[in-house]
Parts: sequence; C-alpha cells; structure tokens
Amino acid sequence: MQADPAFTFTRHNRSQRTIVILICIYAVLIGMVIVLNAAWWIMALLALTTIPAVMDVARDTTAGIELGQDTLKWHSGGREGQLKLAEVKRFRFDTRWDFSVRVSAILQSDKRVRLPDESLPPHCEFEDVLKQAGFAVERHHFRAF
Repeated sequence: MQADPAFTFTRHNRSQRTIVILICIYAVLIGMVIVLNAAWWIMALLALTTIPAVMDVARDTTAGIELGQDTLKWHSGGREGQLKLAEVKRFRFDTRWDFSVRVSAILQSDKRVRLPDESLPPHCEFEDVLKQAGFAVERHHFRAF
C-alpha cells in the first residue's frame, strides 16, 4: 500500500466561473450581431476561439499536482508528468509582466522543467508547501529568464 501524498491540489475545469464567462462571451457576440449589425461570420470566427474552453467544460477535465514522499506528479487534461524529487535542486518562481507566476523545477543537471500553469495551486500556497518539504525556492520578478 502506498503512503498518502504530502500535498495534493486539483482544479476542475467545469466551474461556475468558466460557464459564466462563456455565457457572457456568447451574449456579447450575439448582441453585436443583433444590435450593431456586425457580420455574423466574423462573430462566428471569434466564437471558434472558445471551442477549447467549451470542450473542457463538456468533458469536465481536471488539472492538478501531487507532491509525494519521493515524486512530484502533475496532470492537465490528457497530459501528465512526474519528477523524482531527488533530481530537483530547487524551484524557481518567475513573476511575469502580466502578474502571472510561472514555476520551474531546476534539476541537478541544471535542466529546467516548467510545471503547467493550470496544474498549480495559488503560488504563495505552493511556495510554502515546497519550503516545508525542504526545497530551496527562488523568486524572480519581471524578468524574461
């Protein structure tokens, strides 16, 4: 029998927020066709950009991360990956100009493994978990690399 993971985070893509955003987008596009007499085919092309979000809501895909005793596993939709914690030298948190935070695992070989954004919990919470697990954590603000 396997021991429980030290930390687990899962996010469901079928959330009320996602559904409300999709409804608002479609309402605006339909409103533009009706009220502003916008070309329907242009609005249809714009609506096509929402297909991935609609598919995620329809399939109720999940994304998440699990920090176990000796592995770090993540999944997002159909993709998944894992790292052995013994291979990880440190974690790097990069704050971008859009205020999003990217997280990379820096391996002993100095290779970077970027963790998928949609799999990560709020960055402050994840940083605390990694520090409690004994990992060095670097913070870099507003840099490209």
